[in-house]
Amino acid sequence: MRKPLAAALLALALAGAGAAPAVAAPVSAGTATVTATPAATSPAAGTATKDRTATIQAVDFAGTVSLSNCSGSVIRFPNSADGDPALVLTNGHCLETGFPGPGEVIVDQASSRSFGLLNSSGTRIATLRASKVAYSTMTDTDVTIYQLTRTYAQIRSSYGISPLTVADTHPVAGTAIKVVSGYWKRIYSCNIDGFVYRLKEGDWAWKDSVRYTSACNTIGGTSGSPVVDNATGKVVAVNNTGNEDGERCTENNPCEVDASGNVTVRQGINYAEETYQIPACFGAGNKLNLNASGCVLPKP
Repeated sequence: MRKPLAAALLALALAGAGAAPAVAAPVSAGTATVTATPAATSPAAGTATKDRTATIQAVDFAGTVSLSNCSGSVIRFPNSADGDPALVLTNGHCLETGFPGPGEVIVDQASSRSFGLLNSSGTRIATLRASKVAYSTMTDTDVTIYQLTRTYAQIRSSYGISPLTVADTHPVAGTAIKVVSGYWKRIYSCNIDGFVYRLKEGDWAWKDSVRYTSACNTIGGTSGSPVVDNATGKVVAVNNTGNEDGERCTENNPCEVDASGNVTVRQGINYAEETYQIPACFGAGNKLNLNASGCVLPKP
């Protein structure tokens, strides 16, 4: 998990960046992209080389949302329909009722949480509201998916905003990405450095996590931000944590654990949880079906 938001605010204030989201300096998608060279790694999956000449999509704030303490995005799956109720993706640890415990899975929980919908420049243009928590967990992954009271078609008709599409294939090491924070109205640019067999933080452990190169120095409040593939414009992960103090496997200091149980600590490096496995768990009408073929999300 990212450090408490109050600590992030203090750190930014001391750095001269301002002490509230409204004055945090946004990084526009039109500014120069800072891209770190991926370190040599032996990722667990997705090691094919990505074509660096691929057309770069314009990644901006359109479709992202701000929460009271986190970031998020309006998402759809490859088979979602315009008339389906819209969904918002954020982290499990951003759930308004508190962190789900290890092994806990929450489905179809009533919620009226509100979200600030942003346009391409990061201006809040509407307030969206949840009808329920469709799914939330911090076991194996770190996700919350809210179902909204409005459909994709209604949101597009009213505000001209389309959802971000969640890719249904495993991300690839070396891919150029952007982490888009609706809370801070800031975009971080880096690459996928590799994949972590197990990422352990406090009482929680996550499988096959994404490790960023060092340029994505995300902070508190960026939790839940969509991680977008520059070439496709699709969501490949959800930003969730980073090792802040160099501690080993403690809260706000996750450690990497390989298949043999060896532990590596990378202070200052940040991580995300993959999302490619989520579309298989949602069927017609964006209805959750944890028993669907190919669905591997943890069950209650």
